[in-house]
Amino acid sequence: QVQLVESGGGLVQPGGSLRLSCAASGRTFSSYAMGWFRRAPGKEREFVAAISVSGGNTYYAPSVKGRFTISRDNAKNTVYLQMNSLKPEDTAVYSCAAGIITGFEMNIINYWGQGTQVTVSS
Repeated sequence: QVQLVESGGGLVQPGGSLRLSCAASGRTFSSYAMGWFRRAPGKEREFVAAISVSGGNTYYAPSVKGRFTISRDNAKNTVYLQMNSLKPEDTAVYSCAAGIITGFEMNIINYWGQGTQVTVSS
């Protein structure tokens, strides 16, 4: 069993930065690939980024590539999402997930976090 708790969301101006964290409980954190997803108001949940078990491979949605960076610290059971050059269209509830990467994104989800709100507005 893995429990995931996100933090770091908030209100930021366009062009600003935020770093999200996702702390995992349980000894099996390092057995899972980790990912971030988001759901904007009135839209379907979409994949944002994923990182392999070792951290050696990362994957990004085209809309965030070059602006967002996913990383993980297996010693701290934590995955991060550094978000730079934020845009109003990045506004969403961001959730972390533990699962399996297939192809170039995370398609098999074993555990979800509860989500944290990110609002990009002037």
